[in-house]
Amino acid sequence: MEWVKKLSGTTIGLDTAPLIYFIEEKSPYLSVLEPFFVEMEKGSLLVSTSTITLLEVLVYPLRLGNYSLASNYKDILLNSKMITVEISHSISERAASLRAKHNIRTPDALQISAAIETGAAYFLTNDLRLPTIPSIEIITLDSLI
Repeated sequence: MEWVKKLSGTTIGLDTAPLIYFIEEKSPYLSVLEPFFVEMEKGSLLVSTSTITLLEVLVYPLRLGNYSLASNYKDILLNSKMITVEISHSISERAASLRAKHNIRTPDALQISAAIETGAAYFLTNDLRLPTIPSIEIITLDSLI
């Protein structure tokens, strides 16, 4: 995919929804996400997310007792080339600032702050409600399809 090649050599922050769409093979997003995760594993781009993603992706499988799916999520978040950042004081403070300036929800503010902390220039999401944030470019999956 052309969009993935444009991001080569950069750091991309990852929101929860794209990971869910990839692991659960959701159409029409899978065709856009497969090359992204292939390039991540090749090391062509650095992908970061926060432990908020771990929390969010485990709820549904654990509720259903689907421990295999929960294990798949934990594996990609904790044992792949993806960086999963713990929420620190500095991330929390930056998130508070983002919430104050842009009126975004706490989980979104934490995810974006964690991405910025890792040097991400981009944040991949499918949340169409996110505003423009000067320090990071928001990329929505719907805009890539």
